[in-house]
Amino acid sequence: MLMEKVALVGGARTPFVRAFGAFAALSNIDLGVAAVKGAIERSGVSSDKVEELVFGSVLVDPRAPNLAREIVFKAGLSKNLVAHAVSNNCISGLVAISVIADGIRSGRITCGIAGGTESMSRPALALSPNAESFWLALSKARSTMQRLKIISSFKPKFAMPIPPSPKEPSTGLTMGQHCELMAQEFNIPRAQQDEIAFRSHQNGARAQSEGMLAQDIITVAGVDKDNLIRADTTLAKLAKLKAVFDRSEKGTITAGNASALTDGASAVVLMSESRAKREGREILAYVNEIEFSAIDPNAGLLMAPALAVPRLLTRAQLRLSDFTMFEIHEAFGAQVACNLKAWESGWGGAAAIGAIPQERMNINGGSIALGHPFAATGGRLLMAAARAMQKENSKRCLISVCAAGAMAGAMIIER
Repeated sequence: MLMEKVALVGGARTPFVRAFGAFAALSNIDLGVAAVKGAIERSGVSSDKVEELVFGSVLVDPRAPNLAREIVFKAGLSKNLVAHAVSNNCISGLVAISVIADGIRSGRITCGIAGGTESMSRPALALSPNAESFWLALSKARSTMQRLKIISSFKPKFAMPIPPSPKEPSTGLTMGQHCELMAQEFNIPRAQQDEIAFRSHQNGARAQSEGMLAQDIITVAGVDKDNLIRADTTLAKLAKLKAVFDRSEKGTITAGNASALTDGASAVVLMSESRAKREGREILAYVNEIEFSAIDPNAGLLMAPALAVPRLLTRAQLRLSDFTMFEIHEAFGAQVACNLKAWESGWGGAAAIGAIPQERMNINGGSIALGHPFAATGGRLLMAAARAMQKENSKRCLISVCAAGAMAGAMIIER
């Protein structure tokens, strides 16, 4: 059986906005509904002809473990629409895309929606283990005497919720702390990190002013554009910021050269090439190859792209010189610099693949400037790649995303 080609026929995203701001009252489901409805409207695909929806979120709300299904209901889509939730840190969006793409290639479905949503303003809160035990015991009490006995053990701290921890469960360090260690290992100076951030903001500001970003952004809660882009930033301003994860003289990562806490959602509509052509749809790009990788977190938490990309190129029988566009996720300027250096020189057993031309990377801004609502970044990158390739008349783009848990995803997009 011939494998179907996977065509990107549309997509949409909410504006990416700073957390605890304009979208503070919206849940991840609210944002996901907006993105899905926008993607359906802009693609022109009839909602009852969509066969599967896969959506990701990192800050999972246990009250709605299958948020994808809740999005189906609240978006007014067919209740017969199959929907799956996925969660794998910053590559959640790529995982969602891969599930839909695999379904199309195998012939299981002909059209699906993939995406991700994140409300960092409204994360689900947890309790300490002792507090959980107290409240569970109280809920199971069957008599007044039992309840009184349990209540007598109450401590005020049992009423205090615990916000999501930024620390890696396996190491006890935050992503920023891990990235500082990476910067030291690869000898990445602060100035290089600031230059990556500066270029991200400059490219993002230009793309915003030219209307490139607006092609895929829908208005939500009166907001119609990303609000983290700093068009007026300079290298001098960035250099004045203090390190936030390592406050010693070795610290290099600041609020200026790292992605910010962001609320937002994105969704893409994928379809088999045969159906897209049969329905006379514009094919924005093809999703060709996807690769995932994982490493020991202590080896470099955000270094898995150093393996994912070389493996992807080997499997696709391509070289870096076969690409003219690159969308590289920017968790931190330091992470980007470390990945670039690893690809150029080889790392972790992977062979060197060469240098990525900086002028061809994230030409319309990256996550540092645009924002990074974890699970929504994959969809944004896919649409950004398609739009940039369309504008530049480019044939092939490489997407790379690092993730907490020491994993990564890489994707090849072609026109």
